[in-house]
Amino acid sequence: MTPEPGWPKYALRLAAIHNWLWGTWVILRPNQLFDLMGMDRPNHPWIWQSVGMLVAVFGIGYWLAASDFRRHWPIVLMGLIGKMLGPVGFFQSAITGQVPWSLGPLLLIQDIPWWFPLGSMLYMTFRDHSDPKSRTENGSLTELTDWTLEQANALAIATNGKSIAEMSAQQDVLLVFLRHAGCTFCRETLDELRSTRSTWSGLGMLPVVVHMGSDEESRGMMQRFDLADLPTISDPDCRLFRAYQLPRGSISQLFGWNVWVRGFIVAIVKGYGFGKIRGDGFQLSGAFLVRHGKIIKGNPSKDAADSCPWKPIVNESISSKSISV
Repeated sequence: MTPEPGWPKYALRLAAIHNWLWGTWVILRPNQLFDLMGMDRPNHPWIWQSVGMLVAVFGIGYWLAASDFRRHWPIVLMGLIGKMLGPVGFFQSAITGQVPWSLGPLLLIQDIPWWFPLGSMLYMTFRDHSDPKSRTENGSLTELTDWTLEQANALAIATNGKSIAEMSAQQDVLLVFLRHAGCTFCRETLDELRSTRSTWSGLGMLPVVVHMGSDEESRGMMQRFDLADLPTISDPDCRLFRAYQLPRGSISQLFGWNVWVRGFIVAIVKGYGFGKIRGDGFQLSGAFLVRHGKIIKGNPSKDAADSCPWKPIVNESISSKSISV
């Protein structure tokens, strides 16, 4: 799990103080905001005071969440939803003439500035809780022991009953790492692997697909793309991914413009569709050529949309043959 950043604690405490000040002002002086904005005073100011009370009470939640924002992520989520719905309600009311547009700048103080910090906390929480390296035990996070490359090649057993070390001692192994099972780019990867069978088989390579699902799930996945004869390795804890030093993606690598464009093309235009995330959605893919347990060539994917990182390895392995995939 990534180290605990210091700024969320202070941001949430600041949010708590902001809520207390705002709520107290509304409770003690319910008409002052309307007077400042040139609006008619409410007929029932106690309703507005009740809103102030709820805002102040939510400040207590922010203060408590400051001790551990990951553990108290539902409070952070509720806060972000509230901060996002506020502007939506304002624009709807302003367009219909129920409130003046002059009330808009108030959003710069009350809601919009909190989008980034609260959203960042939720992103970090989801990223860390999605990391299979961490497992919750009695409310604490315990890291799994990593494998060395040698251990990974010996301990990771494929569906054919052999380890990577055993298979690579007999022939070159093209180790293809997939992202989570629902990844549309992974479906493209397998389909491309199927369509170029004559190329990699002609080079004497044995593709071995590493995935995060179960062996049963992999059988259906491989059958769908006519690759049922290829061995697969189930790696739900991503120990093999880490042993081969495949990183988890950054925001730009997972949600960058290229990923969105390629995602639309692959999922919609090419028809590979979308699937449910099963596994670490932050993990990136990659491919390696392994010979006698040693990495001969490696190609980690550049981003989530880099669906066929094994192709450069195959092309580089073609010496005198004028074949390209």
